[in-house]
Amino acid sequence: MTSSETPKPKYFGRMIGLAIFVVVLFGGYSLGWFYFAGKLVEQVNVALADAKANGTTADCVNPSARGFPFRIGVFCDSVDFSDGKGTSIEAGAFRTAAQVYNPSHIVGEVDGPAIVTLVGAQPLKLNWEALRASVRLASPLPERVSVEGRDLSAGTASSAALVNAKTFQGHLRPNGRDLDVAGSFGDLTADASLLEGRLLPPLSGEADLTLADGIAWLASQTDSLRGQSATIRTLTLSTDASTGIGVSGTASADQNGLVDADLTLTVRNAQGLAQVAAEALPEASDQINKAMLGIAMLGQNTTLPLKISKGKASMGFIKLGKIPPVR
Repeated sequence: MTSSETPKPKYFGRMIGLAIFVVVLFGGYSLGWFYFAGKLVEQVNVALADAKANGTTADCVNPSARGFPFRIGVFCDSVDFSDGKGTSIEAGAFRTAAQVYNPSHIVGEVDGPAIVTLVGAQPLKLNWEALRASVRLASPLPERVSVEGRDLSAGTASSAALVNAKTFQGHLRPNGRDLDVAGSFGDLTADASLLEGRLLPPLSGEADLTLADGIAWLASQTDSLRGQSATIRTLTLSTDASTGIGVSGTASADQNGLVDADLTLTVRNAQGLAQVAAEALPEASDQINKAMLGIAMLGQNTTLPLKISKGKASMGFIKLGKIPPVR
């Protein structure tokens, strides 16, 4: 038998079989992906129809499913929502995506600008460089909801931007019956026309707190804080890395909106803070300078107890005045 008649190695047949298996597997996966993509678009249309039946209006223009082969998500050319009571939002293109191997983690992006209309107020125009949200789905509530972005601007629909923030983010997380809330913003500036000509430097802030029975409060769809209580781990406002003010502790509001709190007040660089506050509130500059001078004598970074009882604030034996009832 000649060399050309030599039997082909067995591995050649195995490779052919493996190739056929891969083709069949990929073909089946592709059919499955497009089947679920079609179902996803159907669910979007059903949800929009249900919203309309409940008295609200929501629209996703030209909905489609994209992301093949390893992602899947809904794309809309533009989105809008109206609650039928005077509140509405219109925004640009909207995109969501989830990895096919981790469908419970969904990320979404929306393009600006957005026009927000609220009852009794001028329409607002919001814009941003980037705005992204993410959700980790779980039962019965999402494990975590986050939103973050950069270069946010806000103003009326007919004016230039009145408020700008370089960075911002917010996070919500169920904690049993409570709700953990955290967020921050950086380099926030406001037009002097909003502050009656007052001057403020760029501000940064950070919050980290737990709202007791926050899940029920969230489900009630109310913005009233009466009857609520919170544990504040961090609540700060800063003008730079070394200058700012913050509080931590516990706070609550009764059914009349009167606040009770047991807090720790931290002042960083009291002299620098006094200068900023005096420029923002020139009519109260004497009182501000006197108060901050006393605090500055205690050190560069000073921690003081701050108590509020039925809306009456005091720092030790010093009475600070009344806090208006919260909504």
